[in-house]
Amino acid sequence: MSGVNTDSPKGVLRTGWSAVVGDYAIACGWTCQGSLLVVGDAAGGVYGFEATSGGLRWAFPQIHETGLLALAIHPEKSQFATAGQDGRVLIWDAEDGQVRQELELGSGWVEHVAWSPDGRYLAASISRRVHVFDADGQQAWSSDQHPSTVSAVVWAGSQELATACYGRVSFFSASTGKLIQKLEWQGSLVSMVLSPDGNVVACGSQDNSVHFWRRSSGQDSQMSGYPGKPTALSFDGTGTLLATGGGETVTVWSFRGDGPEGTSPGVLDFHLQPITQLSFAQAGRRLASGGRDGAVVVWALEADGQGKVTGGALLGNVVAGLAWRPDERALAALDASGRVTVWRVGGQ
Repeated sequence: MSGVNTDSPKGVLRTGWSAVVGDYAIACGWTCQGSLLVVGDAAGGVYGFEATSGGLRWAFPQIHETGLLALAIHPEKSQFATAGQDGRVLIWDAEDGQVRQELELGSGWVEHVAWSPDGRYLAASISRRVHVFDADGQQAWSSDQHPSTVSAVVWAGSQELATACYGRVSFFSASTGKLIQKLEWQGSLVSMVLSPDGNVVACGSQDNSVHFWRRSSGQDSQMSGYPGKPTALSFDGTGTLLATGGGETVTVWSFRGDGPEGTSPGVLDFHLQPITQLSFAQAGRRLASGGRDGAVVVWALEADGQGKVTGGALLGNVVAGLAWRPDERALAALDASGRVTVWRVGGQ
């Protein structure tokens, strides 16, 4: 990593801007047609930065008094939602940074929050339950108790909501909460991602493996041998490449043809410490990875999952978040020291 740093990024990453928030920066997302970057920190602060200049448009330190845990950007409107240890979900107007609605879920931690792709529903999990609200902030339904704390909440299109917990992935009707499908496996699931068409479900497991199902056939399989828990997972826009962490290398599985069973994955070797973040750009096969070593790397992948480094930079601490701007001409990164860095992104 010698010579690769925040002030002189290499390759497709070009100098942009940086800022600092009040605490460990843990979540971010682009809103207002990509003109505003929203950042949340571990102390419960929420900040809005201008996309091109990095100027601070608004700031609300410690608005989640005991800590922020999750942030979700509305897919169409200039709105976003935050959730925290205070048992609340706040729905914000991104333009002026004002809270428009406050949803009280209880006394526990609201660990996950996610908008449906059409923006009609907002899902939030607290302990063993998931609650779904409509566009007016009215609760549409809440689930029964899961067997354990909900570890992930992901929308499968606009009609179904998927949740993960110990031993199972469940699919619910978005509008009614009716249980549609249950995929079971004896193990603790710590992360989850769905292919864009919702057919493939991949989960990182406590036993250092990635377990996945094909919903259409019910077939399931396992990718084992990771040195650590695969908490970072990302599908590309076509659903044919699945990037996984779980160690110092990025392992990329190809779902082309009969894969990934019986095939060898792509192995992307650069980081010196375990992977913490993975994010595919929306189009093409451009992947960003971040690690405990503070490195942010941009990869250009082939159809079989192999790839090469096309850009990189070094942050001062553990990479805690990555977010491509919608036009893919900028990449935002967060680190554990509270630093927010945005690079301009050039061509391949």
